[in-house]
Amino acid sequence: MPSTDQSAPDRLVNGEAVEVDIRYARLGSRALALLIDIMIQAVLALVLFLLVLSFAPLALGDLADEALVQALTIGVLVVVLLAYPTATETFTNGRSPGKRAMGLRVVRADGGPIRLRHALTRALVGLTLEWPGLIMPLVTWVVSMTTMILSPHGRRLGDLAAGTFVVHERSAAEWGWMPAMPLPLAGWAASADLNGVDDDLALAARHFLARSRDIGPVYAHRFANGLADEMTARIPQPPPAATPPWMLLAAVLAERRRRASGQQLTARALTERIWPGFGRIERFTRSQALGSADTQEVQPLP
Repeated sequence: MPSTDQSAPDRLVNGEAVEVDIRYARLGSRALALLIDIMIQAVLALVLFLLVLSFAPLALGDLADEALVQALTIGVLVVVLLAYPTATETFTNGRSPGKRAMGLRVVRADGGPIRLRHALTRALVGLTLEWPGLIMPLVTWVVSMTTMILSPHGRRLGDLAAGTFVVHERSAAEWGWMPAMPLPLAGWAASADLNGVDDDLALAARHFLARSRDIGPVYAHRFANGLADEMTARIPQPPPAATPPWMLLAAVLAERRRRASGQQLTARALTERIWPGFGRIERFTRSQALGSADTQEVQPLP
């Protein structure tokens, strides 16, 4: 059973009372993500400044005095430092370009996706108190970094004000066992149209099968039935009657993996014909053989 210690710093229970396994982002990864975002903002600011300085005199003529240029400059800063981070985090579910590159995401305190108000609050606090220390240069950055270091969830001032924190999207845990193709479904899977099974659904099934042995029987069967029903609705050819849900999921994933390997082998063979030595077919075939040897036979759920 999962721990019931509510004070555990790495424990998160979402609004549906389900414990979520996450890794909170700390100062190092967040600093690298921020550096990437700052570089993008600097380029954006440069482009906007050039546009303002180039087209404002042409469009406004004598009206383009020093006061107007200052007002446009302030407008550019607001766009770059406030509107841009708010828009990127809102429309990407908390993944700015820097966070996406580092595999990070901003989420609410309950683990859900952030909304406009969360992104706007984070951007406002960042502009006024953190980025780049506009009120008290350096001092506010020191306070923000100290807050992140001392916080068990690595939260900065903007996170505390918005009720958010940043997590790693990429889990450090191993994938678990890889389901093999169930022999009774090999023929059906080979002829089935799997184009309707997108990557998100396949990934959900992959996560479930990898962790099914750690899930209680009642919830395991519930998850398996839900995923199997969704896959069946997306595949035109129905599976054989009385097919267990876990077997259907394993068959679809194994067939997707087989087709993807075939496509990679074809692409490598073509590359080898055009540029001998670059296809590395032998290394690819060897890795596929090792992967097949490590694959465990699928077992029914408890």
